Amino acid sequence: MYKNILVPIDPSHEERHDVALEMAEHLADADDAVITAAIVIEPVPSYIGMTDRAGELETHAIDYAKASLAKFSQRSPRLKSAILHGSPGNEIVEYAEKNDIDCIVIASHKPGLADYLLGSTAARVVRHVRCNVHVLR
Repeated sequence: MYKNILVPIDPSHEERHDVALEMAEHLADADDAVITAAIVIEPVPSYIGMTDRAGELETHAIDYAKASLAKFSQRSPRLKSAILHGSPGNEIVEYAEKNDIDCIVIASHKPGLADYLLGSTAARVVRHVRCNVHVLR
């Protein structure tokens, strides 16, 4: 059914990581699909970018992403990892298109006011990607 499954990981919602990876593993089992866990590192806001700490913040984010993805890669030999840079919704869609992803398993959270006004990452992915998407609530 699926050959390449993408699981975007949101570092601010760690409680949802295992659920998303378990669903991806379940979907992958039928056809021995490859699973890619990806973390998107958002750009440092310009008002912070003017300080000396901007580089330090980005380095910390990259180190955290590498550590998180290393932990996930121990789950399964078929689990790959990717660190993306930019706006999460856009980067996930672009990665899916460039890497022949045929399914995205993405965890969603209870929407807050900002999500109603701006839209959530999961909503952006569902609207713009061309492959199947499993949204976990």
